[in-house]
Amino acid sequence: MNPDLHLGTWISTGSAAVAELAALCGLDWILLDLEHGCESEAMVPGQLRALRGTGTRGIVRVGAPHADLIGRVLDWGAAGVMVPHVESAVAAEAIVQAAHHAPRGRRGFARTVRACDYGLRPAEAKARPFLHAQIETLAGVRACAEIAAVDGIDVLFVGPADLQHDLGRLGKDAPIDYATCLETVASAARAAGKQAGILLRDAADLARHRDLGFSQIAVDSDLSILRKAWTGSVAAART
Repeated sequence: MNPDLHLGTWISTGSAAVAELAALCGLDWILLDLEHGCESEAMVPGQLRALRGTGTRGIVRVGAPHADLIGRVLDWGAAGVMVPHVESAVAAEAIVQAAHHAPRGRRGFARTVRACDYGLRPAEAKARPFLHAQIETLAGVRACAEIAAVDGIDVLFVGPADLQHDLGRLGKDAPIDYATCLETVASAARAAGKQAGILLRDAADLARHRDLGFSQIAVDSDLSILRKAWTGSVAAART
């Protein structure tokens, strides 16, 4: 694998078995989805436990930038958090504040949470949270340089479906196209010494996006992979 590429995937089913399998297959990270996924936050701890002892990082996408949920999933042992629809440096700073203990942030401090092995490991030894700000609108693209400049934001992560939907809503009035948005985000991340990420649906698009400057790349989701396999099997059986 290219050393500059950190390969991930989306886990939408909430299945600990699927999360474990993804890790055993050698993915660098998986995204546990609380925004559009099929299960509630109650499923997250089991999925994170399934990653223990592997080299796979568990990132949780919260549905909204609620400080209590950001702190809770980090206490459960998530390596990082992804927050959707970030459109300003102010919003990005709020994410950092929610994810960090004082003096950097306002996250509650506890020594007996899973992230501290329930008190067996010093709380001070907890890894720094790896934070993804999702760029999913034209407003987010316009502010991406300011978002990237926020200390504590690690990745500008493009949400292709939302961003293309936003541009499509504007139609001919959109000032820039999708390709230019990708270039803008990747350039802003690079200038700030941060990483750029994106979700792709086809592994054939990996090289092109890596060449654009994207390094945190997720390919497809568990639901999509299963859907393609089963519809293919059904089609083959009925021809």
